[in-house]
Amino acid sequence: MNETFFFDTYALIEIIRGNQKYIKYSQVRAITTIFNISELNYILKKEHPKKVADEFTNKYKSCTIKVLWEDIISAMDLKTKHRNLSIPDAIGYTVAKRYNVKFLTGDEDFKDFDNVEFVKK
Repeated sequence: MNETFFFDTYALIEIIRGNQKYIKYSQVRAITTIFNISELNYILKKEHPKKVADEFTNKYKSCTIKVLWEDIISAMDLKTKHRNLSIPDAIGYTVAKRYNVKFLTGDEDFKDFDNVEFVKK
């Protein structure tokens, strides 16, 4: 599979947990932002020892891409319209659109958005 997907925090967590519905995405190119990686690290540290959480997080370091000033402004416009979105996911969705790649998530708040690859557990 030569496709690129934006992995939101939900997708990253499901991949780490071994969710079978996300296995096929291990063959794609993943991109994400430092904001999603921060959220991932926080979630993992609530569930695992620090060393384990940091090791999982470090695996995605090479997948992080630059967030532009314009991405932040657009993402916060989106968040004001859809208040349930997390800030990392609003930024990620905006970046995915800029890169013209699908936003991979199972987050119900994105179920009816365009440009989303919705995969629920």
